[in-house]
Amino acid sequence: MSAPTSPCPQPTARRPSYAAVLRVPQARRTFVAVLVARLSYGTVALSVLLSVTRATGSYAVSGAVMAVFGASAVSLLPARAALVDRHGPRRALLPMAVLHSLLLCALAALTVRPGASPASLALAAGLAGACAPPLGPTMRTVWSELLDDRRLLQRAYSLDGVAEELLFVSGPALVGVLLRFTQPAAGLLLSAALMVTGTCAFVTSPVVGGRGRQKAAGPRHRSRGFPAGLRGPVVAAAGLGLALSGVELLVMAFAGQRSHDDAVVPWILGALSAGSAVGGLLNGAVNWRRSAGARLPWLTAGLGVALALAGLAPGPWTLAAAMACAGVFVAPTLTTAYLLAEETADEGARTRAGAWVNAAVNAGTSAGSLAAGTLIGRLPLWGCFALAGAVAALTALCVARPGPLTPLARTP
Repeated sequence: MSAPTSPCPQPTARRPSYAAVLRVPQARRTFVAVLVARLSYGTVALSVLLSVTRATGSYAVSGAVMAVFGASAVSLLPARAALVDRHGPRRALLPMAVLHSLLLCALAALTVRPGASPASLALAAGLAGACAPPLGPTMRTVWSELLDDRRLLQRAYSLDGVAEELLFVSGPALVGVLLRFTQPAAGLLLSAALMVTGTCAFVTSPVVGGRGRQKAAGPRHRSRGFPAGLRGPVVAAAGLGLALSGVELLVMAFAGQRSHDDAVVPWILGALSAGSAVGGLLNGAVNWRRSAGARLPWLTAGLGVALALAGLAPGPWTLAAAMACAGVFVAPTLTTAYLLAEETADEGARTRAGAWVNAAVNAGTSAGSLAAGTLIGRLPLWGCFALAGAVAALTALCVARPGPLTPLARTP
């Protein structure tokens, strides 16, 4: 195994660019490799849903299997991240990726023919979710140790967030192309192949391998519970997920109530994603004078205002514009939450800190979907949008705290 590596020399540009992030030695290779593996998470959800529906003919069963898959993946994410912090990415991620992929292949085998037992499908999906490797939190930890300059780290986190957004948009499209030629179970096999291939390339990167040795040899007195200082970023992430959880249902209800074609729904939701990508890139390009903790409540408050105003849109295209404005705050909020988690986490617990933020946004999304489905029809649609905005505004109040002006750069 290679010896631990020291941080790579950093570009000294006055305003470092996104290109400067990728010019750091080994950054491009490592980032591309982990994106290949993370594309699996963009393809697997739809593949599980379609393959189980085809095998059982029941939307209720497929929904239950998806719930088991998502719950096991989210609830055990901090525990899996703790294994990465303790043993290093090479020793922890690769076994998880292989086991996760084998279980996806088993699920594909169960769904090839109709008549599979719902219990066996739920068991395979639950175990697969429980083994899903924490690739996003690990990559963000690699970024934090690869980049000394705080401004470069901010750009790296923004680039990472925008790339992840695009993966979750392109993943279902890739499954849709695959379905033109074969059955849904092939999407599970594709997800397994992407996971193993990308993870193998990721953990064999020199910077990831060296970091693993360094982490494995670290101190033994790391905290095992909820890391100190993570209340703000975790609450912000959970509030973000909760506020956005019902957006898809609200947009569909908007189209139905106004007698618009369902074809406008993907365009409106696409506007939200596009706004998030633009906001993420702009957020990373600004040399902020205020600390991440001081910016976080303003970003969540901005999201709340935009969501509340979206409920007043008179037509689908004005709603698309309003959702794009709301999206501008999404990626910056998550990026800032990850930065704040990285700042406050103890050495040797950064992957777990990022995993808590990741788990929080996913848990908020899952919990809010049920509430949104219950409220639509009982409240006017503008009231549902206003309630989503109020959740984000309340989150801003919860995470607000005085924050001094602090420089972003760790080095002059």
